[in-house]
Amino acid sequence: MPNSHTDSAPTLHHAPAHDQAPVEGWRWAPAWILAHVALWPAPGYAEGVLVLGALLAVYRLVASRFRGGIALLSHQAWALTSVLFFAYWLPELASAFDSVDPGRALREAAVDLRYLPFLWLVASAVANRRGRRITFGGLAIIVAAWTLDALAQAMTGTSPLFFGIDSIKQVISGRGMCSAQEVTTVDRLSGILGPCNLKLGIVLASLSPFALFWTGRRLGTAGWLVTAAAIGVVVLLAGSRASWLTYALVLAVSGWRLLGWRRLLAVLGVGVLLLGTLTVVSPDVRERVVRTTQLVQGGEDGVDEALSGRARIWGAAACMAREHPFNGIGARGFREAFPGCDPVPGEAPAWGEGPAFHAHQIVLEILSETGFFGLLLWLAGAALAWRAWSFADAAARERARPAMWALAVTVFPLNTHLAFYSTFWGGLTLLLAALYAGSLLSREPAPDAAPQR
Repeated sequence: MPNSHTDSAPTLHHAPAHDQAPVEGWRWAPAWILAHVALWPAPGYAEGVLVLGALLAVYRLVASRFRGGIALLSHQAWALTSVLFFAYWLPELASAFDSVDPGRALREAAVDLRYLPFLWLVASAVANRRGRRITFGGLAIIVAAWTLDALAQAMTGTSPLFFGIDSIKQVISGRGMCSAQEVTTVDRLSGILGPCNLKLGIVLASLSPFALFWTGRRLGTAGWLVTAAAIGVVVLLAGSRASWLTYALVLAVSGWRLLGWRRLLAVLGVGVLLLGTLTVVSPDVRERVVRTTQLVQGGEDGVDEALSGRARIWGAAACMAREHPFNGIGARGFREAFPGCDPVPGEAPAWGEGPAFHAHQIVLEILSETGFFGLLLWLAGAALAWRAWSFADAAARERARPAMWALAVTVFPLNTHLAFYSTFWGGLTLLLAALYAGSLLSREPAPDAAPQR
């Protein structure tokens, strides 16, 4: 893998300095992105901020007749951001025409076009040094605030931030953020996202590179260790086992550059001891660890139990891919198609009542819902993202590293996942893709900070 700019990659040369001035009116982009992320606990408001940001981006571009666009983003950043969006969206569109519910699928594909101008806005927010400092630093602060809030919940039983949001919602509408019917079980920390949205662990794991790289650069080893430990405790108590793996990957890639492999192994050893301690004191963590050990006990039933019924879901996903090989059964059509491909119909599922909603694994989700056509486009997008990284110089890699690792661990294929064609997780993934493209292909040749080692 090349480590510097070469003549074989002329597309990544930086533009002259006079092109680096931001277009007037776009300096609000970092604050807009941070507001969107901070509002994730209130999905309706977060979606409103996203849509309004997309409309403002389109308005600014149309009003300027698309002049000055090169000052917002380099040609390469415009291209990579757009390509990554279409690698996500075109499979969704192609899958809609003969899906199990074509009308709904086409509406979803049309609505998801809102992401494209929003991704341009996100990429422009980190295309200069000031924007990256505000955006990446703001994301680190959000992760820190949500982590401290979850630790408070672990000690007191109540999330202060969610309590505040819920109280405001009660005053405004007379209803809380969660109804009693929506709260099925609380077997883990819910934090600011609340007991009817148990995604805190995986969200913190995916966003943790911003906090860990920020503290590592500014506070050194001690700051990194404290941050890693605090987030780690929350991820263990709040997260699924998928988030444990995601966070372990983040620790590995963030820690080795700061600590070196020997000290990192010591840190990971402490993490194993922490997991063992929590296994003793927390029934919920103990249950997940015990269930995981069933993987080595052999037998199909033991594996399925260890995977919380996902082996059955993956069998259904493989069936859908075989029966609809070209463009799948349609994005978000898994729930309707599941009964026809259920490997053991009539048996009570491990996850409770009703069909499975999605494949719980990125490759199987793409294959079952968008077919081999969708997988080909996703792989093409991944290849272009990797090519941009391979040909970028050291300074570009350094400034894009937090976003790159956040995106990489989120789509890591040897894990289980949330639904990438859902509004929440799909939006988060595309947001990370735009942060990566905008920061890697920034116009500025100077590094933001010296490397950690």
